Amino acid sequence: MPRPMKYRIVNGRPVTNIFKPAGIPQCDLEEIVLTLDELEALRLADLEGLYQEKAAENMGISRQTFGNIVESARRKVADVLVNGKSLRIEGGFVDLNPQMLMCADCGQRWKMPGESEKPHNCPRCGSANITTSL
Repeated sequence: MPRPMKYRIVNGRPVTNIFKPAGIPQCDLEEIVLTLDELEALRLADLEGLYQEKAAENMGISRQTFGNIVESARRKVADVLVNGKSLRIEGGFVDLNPQMLMCADCGQRWKMPGESEKPHNCPRCGSANITTSL
């Protein structure tokens, strides 16, 4: 029996969920679906430039799982760009609204545990300069 899937931590939804080539009606385009966890993997790896280990930690998954997700996402985006397809962003096995905290001094991010009060210090550097993170 396969292991149960873990929810992947995704920090917010995209501003829009459909991208397509200009001037071609949506109904005439083949559509590729990029899941929210694939988009988050692209954001962490390619936009923020995080190494796979740190990006996987941010998403609450293993490094191997992160690698598989980002590889799938890159393949889909390349297909859309090279072949002029439509891209829809939706779905995935995700935890959409975790309360994420970030240390403004060292950049450490972590999920706030349960319903507890916001911690006063960063677990990495001890700084009290903590903000909520998207």
